[in-house]
Amino acid sequence: MAVLGVNAQNNNLLKAPTPPLGWNSYNSYGAAVTEEEIKANADYMAENMKDLGWEYVVVDYCWFYPHPPGSIQANPPQFRLPEDGAPVPWIPMDEYSRLLPDPRKFPSSENGKGFKPLADYVHSKGLKFGIHVMRGIPRQAQWAKSSIKDAPEVNAAQLADTTSVSPWLNTMYGVDMTKKGAQEYYNSLVELYESWGVDYIKIDDIDLNDNYPYRKEEVEAMRKALDHHKSDIVLSLSLNMKFENREHVKENAELWRISKDFWDEWDSLKEQFELIDKWNSISGPDSWPDADMLQIGKISKRGPKGPERFSNFTEDEMLTHISLWSISKSPLMMGGNMPENTPFVKKLLTTPEVIRMNQYGTEQKQLWRKENKAAWMSTDPDSGEKYIALFNLSDSPSTIRVDAKELGFSKITDAQDIWKDKKYKTSSKLVSGLVNPHGVLLLKVEGK
Repeated sequence: MAVLGVNAQNNNLLKAPTPPLGWNSYNSYGAAVTEEEIKANADYMAENMKDLGWEYVVVDYCWFYPHPPGSIQANPPQFRLPEDGAPVPWIPMDEYSRLLPDPRKFPSSENGKGFKPLADYVHSKGLKFGIHVMRGIPRQAQWAKSSIKDAPEVNAAQLADTTSVSPWLNTMYGVDMTKKGAQEYYNSLVELYESWGVDYIKIDDIDLNDNYPYRKEEVEAMRKALDHHKSDIVLSLSLNMKFENREHVKENAELWRISKDFWDEWDSLKEQFELIDKWNSISGPDSWPDADMLQIGKISKRGPKGPERFSNFTEDEMLTHISLWSISKSPLMMGGNMPENTPFVKKLLTTPEVIRMNQYGTEQKQLWRKENKAAWMSTDPDSGEKYIALFNLSDSPSTIRVDAKELGFSKITDAQDIWKDKKYKTSSKLVSGLVNPHGVLLLKVEGK
C-alpha cells in the first residue's frame, strides 16, 4: 500500500490545489498571542511536520490590539472619550488607515516594519505565514478622517459604512463599496500584506448566522485586490457561511468556514457530520469547505473559551475528529499549542497515510448515515484503493459493516488499519468491526 508521493491534483496554477495544512493561534491564545509563541509553533512545525506538507503558520485575531501586559481579554473593545469621541486605546495604524501589529506583542514590528521580520522568520523555516483580518476600515480611521493610499481625494470617514458593524468586535466599520476610493483601500491592504510577506489571509466577519447579511461586496473587494496585485495569497473566509452562497464563496476564496466556532464538545463534533456532508459537493482543487480548527492538544492558554486545558475530547473522539476532517478533505488547521503536544497528539498530526488521504484522496463522500453510525469513503488516485471511515456516534460499542459492493469492489483482497498501522482481518465480501463509543475504524482497503 502506497503512503506519500502522489500524482493527482498537482497543478501549479492553483493557489490551494490541496486542502491547506497549518497552525492557527486562536484556539490556544485568543486575541493575545505573542511573537515568541508564533515562533515556537513554527519551530515545532518545521521540525516535526513540514515533511508531511504542513506549512501555514497563522497569526489570528487582534494582533493590532495593545493588550496591557498579562491581559487575556478576548474581543478587546475600544472606548470613546466623552469630550470628542476619540477612540481609546489607540491602535497602531499607518497614515493610510491600515492597522499595524502591536509592538508590545510583536517587538520585531517596531519602527513600521510590520509583520515582515516575523514572516521572514517563518519563511526561513521553509514555511508560509498567514494573518487574520477583520473586514472593513478602522473606526479610529473614520474618526480621524485618515487618508487612503492612491485615493488622495477621499478619506476614511467618506468610505466607512457606520451601519455595517461586527457584533463581537467594535474596532471596525464596513466599507461602502459604492464609494470612490473603496476598492483602492482594499488594494492598499493587499499591497501592505504583500510587502510583509503574507501568504494567507483569513478575513473575518463575512457571515455569522441566518439573521446576519453575507458581506458579498467586501468579499469581492478582497478578491479584486488580490487579483489586482496578481497575488499568490490564499484567501480564507470566516465564519459560518450560508450554503445558499456556496457558488459565490467558491468563486472568490480558496477556503471558507462552514460552521460557527467549533470547540472540544462532543455534541458539536456530531453536528459537523451533517455540515461537512452538505458542503462536500463543492469541494475540490482551490475550493475547500473548512470545518474549523483541530481541537486537540493544549488549548485556551489565554482564552478565548474556558480555562487552559488539554482538549476535552477523549482519544476516541480525537480520532473521530481528525479522521472526519481528513477523509472529507477539510483544511487541517491545528488549534492546540504544538510545543505541548503529547505523543498521541503528535501521532494524530503526523500519520503519513492520514495526511495523504486528506491531501490526495478523491471522490470523497458519505456512504450513509444511519442513526448513530456513519460511513465515509474516498479513493487513492494512484492505486484505486479505498479509504473508509466507520464512525460510531453512539455512547456504547457498536458493530459497523460495509460490503464490497458499497466500495465499488466485487471482492476485498486486503485491508490496513491506518491508525494502528497494521493489517486488518476482513472477509472478501464484507468489512466489519466493533467500534468504540464516539470512535472510528479507519481503513485502507484493496479490492477487485
